[in-house]
Amino acid sequence: MSTTVGFVGVGHMGSRMIRCLAAAGFDVVAYDRSAEALASLPVTALESPEQVAATGVDVVLLSLPDSRAVEDVVRGPQGLAGGLAEGAVVVDLTTSAPETTVALHEHLGRQGVRFLDAGVSGGAAAAAKGTLTLMVGAAADDEVLTRLAPVFDAIARAVFPLGRPGAGHAAKILNNFLNAVNLSASAEVFVAAARSGLDLHVFLEAVNASSGANWATLNRFPALLTGDYLEGGLSSALMMKDLLLYAEHVGRVGVPSLHLSGPVAAFGTALQTGRADQISNRVVDALGDLADGVRLSQATSEESTR
Repeated sequence: MSTTVGFVGVGHMGSRMIRCLAAAGFDVVAYDRSAEALASLPVTALESPEQVAATGVDVVLLSLPDSRAVEDVVRGPQGLAGGLAEGAVVVDLTTSAPETTVALHEHLGRQGVRFLDAGVSGGAAAAAKGTLTLMVGAAADDEVLTRLAPVFDAIARAVFPLGRPGAGHAAKILNNFLNAVNLSASAEVFVAAARSGLDLHVFLEAVNASSGANWATLNRFPALLTGDYLEGGLSSALMMKDLLLYAEHVGRVGVPSLHLSGPVAAFGTALQTGRADQISNRVVDALGDLADGVRLSQATSEESTR
């Protein structure tokens, strides 16, 4: 595999992954609609996805907002499809609809190009450290995983092959639903704990030693209690997008979703209170607004002065 890779989409996640690739010795050719974002990264900036493909790279990574953006980058005017050579691999790191993934896999397959879905988990912190989890739509013995191993090693610490095109994105959607449930439910509980007059640090320790522990309480709330929202991760708008993808997916496979309304209401509140583009952790403030303006860091500070 060439030591040059292509990259399209250099937002919160993409920019961090690019730095990890550069640190691992890869040369990166990249496109993003924001020339300013490209200028701050160790990349050769190009003017379209087609130009990225036309450099002859055999691997192009995508980190985009949604399936529509992926389709436009691949099949739209000046898209990747116009410049990709036979044998190239496009890896979609976006949280995309599985059916879109399957369609693009078939479309690019007709020109001898592999389209591979690789859902990512771990957030901006893991992207910065190169310790993401990848959920990949390929079989464990697929030779494409061997080809991509050096690239994946630069950005991830765990790769889970899930068998077929679209399976990686299906797994990511299911995982993100659990993420949304954990974060929104924990936010509600900690706002209630603040209104109950509990010492929030001690309460968090108790939860994390008990059956209520989850990813949010273990990895997010220790910072949230000090007013650190861990900026740079998944926004509330993207979280809502993922929840709607989940609703569509479980409806398609014939599974009722009995727990969807809670996170949809919570992140919908975040959107309606002007937090759409802020990190999804700020859902705790959106719910705090409904409880007379509770802020966890303020409640913690008040407790420490008693």
